[in-house]
Amino acid sequence: MDKQTKGRLGEDAAAEELVRRGHRIIERNYRKPCGEIDIISEINGFIVFTEVKTRKLNSMVSGLEAVNPRKKSRIVRTADCYLNEHDIRLQPRYDIAEVTISRGESAGILRIDIYEDAFDTEGIYTVN
Repeated sequence: MDKQTKGRLGEDAAAEELVRRGHRIIERNYRKPCGEIDIISEINGFIVFTEVKTRKLNSMVSGLEAVNPRKKSRIVRTADCYLNEHDIRLQPRYDIAEVTISRGESAGILRIDIYEDAFDTEGIYTVN
């Protein structure tokens, strides 16, 4: 399975899980020169910017660990672009969706972990 297929599988699974949890998906794969946001959704007075990381079972680096300071900074800058383009009066929140898939060509979803409010605008993790 190539990287793009794996990423799409994870993003689709994360979007389905967010909807199951009550999110209303606003946009997917929002791109600007400063970065990309995988999923933008709304729930309970928040506009949620979700970074999806898809990992194979027993990967060396977890999806949560893969969102490094540089990546967090790009997400926050891209979210600022989105908020400046749209008249949204909701509180922003930054989530990370970690999708674990099985190994092999016919990989399937094993687990989806959503880390709500995973980091703040300074890029500081708020979850362990």
